Amino acid sequence: MAAQPGPGPGRAARTWSPRGVAARTALHGLTTRGRSFLAAGITAALCAYLLGQPALLRIALLLAALPLISAVMLMRTRYRVASGRRLTPSRTPAGQEARVHLRVDNVSRVPTGLLMLEDKVPYVLGPRPRFVLDRVEPRGHREVSYRVRSDLRGRYPLGPLQLRLGDPFGLCELTRSFTAADTLTVVPQVQPLAPVRLSGEWTGYGDSHSRAVALAGEDDVVPREYRHGDDLRRVHWRSTAKYGELMVRREEQPLRSRATVLLDTRSIGHRGSGPASSFEWAVSAAASIGLHLQERGYAVRLLTDTGDAVTGPGGSGLGAASAEAAGVLLDTLAMVQLSDGHSLVRAEEVLRLGGEGLVVALLGTLNDEQLAELSRLRRRTAAAVAILLDSSSWSLVRTAQAAPPTATAGPPGPDRPADAPESATEQQLRLLREAGWTVLAARSGDSLPDLWQQADRAVAAPAPGSYSAGRQPTPKGRTA
Repeated sequence: MAAQPGPGPGRAARTWSPRGVAARTALHGLTTRGRSFLAAGITAALCAYLLGQPALLRIALLLAALPLISAVMLMRTRYRVASGRRLTPSRTPAGQEARVHLRVDNVSRVPTGLLMLEDKVPYVLGPRPRFVLDRVEPRGHREVSYRVRSDLRGRYPLGPLQLRLGDPFGLCELTRSFTAADTLTVVPQVQPLAPVRLSGEWTGYGDSHSRAVALAGEDDVVPREYRHGDDLRRVHWRSTAKYGELMVRREEQPLRSRATVLLDTRSIGHRGSGPASSFEWAVSAAASIGLHLQERGYAVRLLTDTGDAVTGPGGSGLGAASAEAAGVLLDTLAMVQLSDGHSLVRAEEVLRLGGEGLVVALLGTLNDEQLAELSRLRRRTAAAVAILLDSSSWSLVRTAQAAPPTATAGPPGPDRPADAPESATEQQLRLLREAGWTVLAARSGDSLPDLWQQADRAVAAPAPGSYSAGRQPTPKGRTA
């Protein structure tokens, strides 16, 4: 096995030459037919010796020699081949197909015989693809392709490619594996979202993404040492006299729009299994919202209830509107799994160190303790949107006496008396709104784009006399 130049950009190539394969390895490659011939030859030779039949001995030698000669022929084969693999695309959404292109090059000066290819793929992506290639001319190549598809997120290894050589009689096969392998990343499904303006969104929605806000005034300037090429008009003489060396003013830095997408991964907060679970809906929603905010100019940070955060350099969030940042976000969500956590304390600690800006939380089932934690989180953000999942609607086991549609959250109406007691979901929605959250209720089968369009209308409405910190009551007749 020796490395050779690749057959094309993006392809990892390896060559294989069975010339130096040991005879014992070649004998291990005997097929069932070859082993049967060898066993029959040995048996015939013993019978010929015991019965004294020279004619039977000649037949025994022929039967035993055929598989041995086939093994020697394969062992002395001198042609060399190189392989390459290319994925289109290398990152595919769940439920969609990707195509794998294989290329086999004959880099020797002699034509090959019959080649059998088998690529190793996980069972989640489908059965192992097998191909049979006819004679490949010297310096020639053959290309084949197959499709893979997975409904489950994750990173799946493809390869290594296995090559099998066989003799014309099918008595011996030699199998070798190339060392090159690739990885297919199955990411969550992403849905396009319409731009909306959220209440309290001081961090930057709109057409202008350059928020040129000075971080320091003249009396609170942060100088730095003079560097060759700096404009002398930026010299800060007061700091120069204080430090004894030439100091210049820092350039005004823009205040970037920042957003945090909080994903609730607690296993106790979700129901269902597989692609139809509430957790998979939340992961897909996190990917859609994260990419939408990046396109709108936000530096997005992904945060889970375990406190694990995915940020850019310096912890400022992933870059806005860049393919690299979108790839990092999708790759992270492709591998996120349910956790054993029971609270949101660790997420609160991360936001306490720098949680200003917009926060979009995707939440499962909550209890009173987690509601209190969310109330504390709201005080540290400029704007907060909570998508509360009714996890019970994703459960595969439904009771016959399920609550009717009129029991879901909603204002009093003809089907629901004004004095009817609040359900648990209605109470949670009301408490989150009183804490300052813009709350959206999601059930199984709901469309995220439709819910997201309601974000600018589902404005948090605190109860009279109980406004949260930093919020003012919305004037009557105005939309936030």
